[in-house]
Amino acid sequence: MSNDTNNSAAPPLSPGPDVERRTAVVATAIVGGAGVAALAVPYVASWGPTDGAKAAGAPVDVDVSGIPPGTMRIVKWRGKPVWILHRTPEMIRVLHEDTAALADPDSKRQNYPTPAYVMKDPALRSIRPDFLVVIGICTHLGCSPNGPFAAGVKAPLGPWPGFLCPCHGSTFDLAGRVFKNKPAADNLAVPPYRFLDEHTIRIGEAPVHA
Repeated sequence: MSNDTNNSAAPPLSPGPDVERRTAVVATAIVGGAGVAALAVPYVASWGPTDGAKAAGAPVDVDVSGIPPGTMRIVKWRGKPVWILHRTPEMIRVLHEDTAALADPDSKRQNYPTPAYVMKDPALRSIRPDFLVVIGICTHLGCSPNGPFAAGVKAPLGPWPGFLCPCHGSTFDLAGRVFKNKPAADNLAVPPYRFLDEHTIRIGEAPVHA
């Protein structure tokens, strides 16, 4: 286990291609008026756990107090990218408006089961409304999506902000839910995680009373 706040490590809940070599992608979004403006941020390149710990799937602790609202950090767990997006109130609002455009708005499909403990509000898919935690691997063929982008910044996203997979054009909203009529049929996977305290997320462990 590592307590390095700039760790990098990530996993799929279901089998999928190893795309560790593709995890050097990170971007963030910032709220701006009625939309979201895209803003690039540095990739977190400091890997904390040892190779042995990562291979064993050791939990990774992340201090999220340094992630400004509207930005995203990528960390690694089990060699896969895990996105931690600090959502703004505007981002949260949009998630309750885009459901008609989604293929699986309530995350009912079971190829990548969504844990019950993040489904108090199906539109958010998170323990806390302000922090999204998902595995940044497209459920189509295992590519690593880019984003998040503002609505209209990338044509495939249309009127909604979200993520775009550059390989085959699948798009996902700010809760990791896939839009309709895309190559990917399933929402992004949610790794086991829990809050140790107000500012610390442990990736690799579900809540005690989940």
